[in-house]
Amino acid sequence: MRSSENTVRSMPDVANDARPHVAGALEWVGMGEIEVPISLNSPDGRTVQSGARVTAYVNLTRPEARGIHMSRLYLHVDKSLSNEPLTPCSLRRLLKDFLDSHAELSDRALVRIRFDHLVRRRALVSDNSGWKSYPVMLTALMDRGHFSLELAYEVVYSSTCPCSAALARQLIQERFGEDFARGKTLDYDQVLAWLGSEQGICATPHSQRSSAEVRVKLVQGFDFPLIELIDRVEDALQTPVQTAVKRVDEQAFARLNGENLMFCEDAARRVQHALDADERIVDFWVRASHYESLHPHNAVAVATKGLPGGYSGGMDTFAPLR
Repeated sequence: MRSSENTVRSMPDVANDARPHVAGALEWVGMGEIEVPISLNSPDGRTVQSGARVTAYVNLTRPEARGIHMSRLYLHVDKSLSNEPLTPCSLRRLLKDFLDSHAELSDRALVRIRFDHLVRRRALVSDNSGWKSYPVMLTALMDRGHFSLELAYEVVYSSTCPCSAALARQLIQERFGEDFARGKTLDYDQVLAWLGSEQGICATPHSQRSSAEVRVKLVQGFDFPLIELIDRVEDALQTPVQTAVKRVDEQAFARLNGENLMFCEDAARRVQHALDADERIVDFWVRASHYESLHPHNAVAVATKGLPGGYSGGMDTFAPLR
């Protein structure tokens, strides 16, 4: 036993003992795609668990140091995220642990956590419900004592093209003129039946599944308002995709699409207005992408809060959420 212990004590530590071939400070060093379970407290008091992938980084300020202590980052991630729900306080403690364990090497630390958050959603009309998954990414940064937190998520919704709707209405008007000659006495029951027929409604506007990718920088002092912020975006758009659907729900969804015709610019502005009114948000970025059924390409609009030095005008405008 003692022999084994002596062997362990005498193991070489190249990262500590050796100098790099070329000296230089490094912006970030760490581990990516760490697999770990995480948990979040939901507004109804339940704890929701998910599988996550974690990126853990510190910077390397000493040019002559060969490397950092990778295993320390992993152990801190495992201990923190496996044993307590995610909160701004728990992430701040985790980053402090990163830096304390690299006291002579680093003064900045970052952790990024990607997971799919499942939420049970009720049907629009019927007494049914189902699960909806939201991709989420949390990024916490400790930069020379200053803590910041970014929450990113995606909401999928339906968008019906206003131009296509107008063109469809014009075709229906023309068909009506053909089927019911001017000056002819109209029969109510005949017109009502015509409106419910494929012959009458001879054109429909094109709709498509669409995505609102959102990033928000949060004011310190709040917990993770994840569900509230997801709901704020869905309420602004009015047409989030559904889970359990009966015919009454599908009809209600068709009505919502007809009442909320949207170009991608309209969608981005709706979300922009909704987020701009939330006091928990310091800055935000939103990208509305409409996966066109008319074209083989997407229609895209990006909006920000417009803060100088914030998301506005940055190159990350075009960076994907995942």
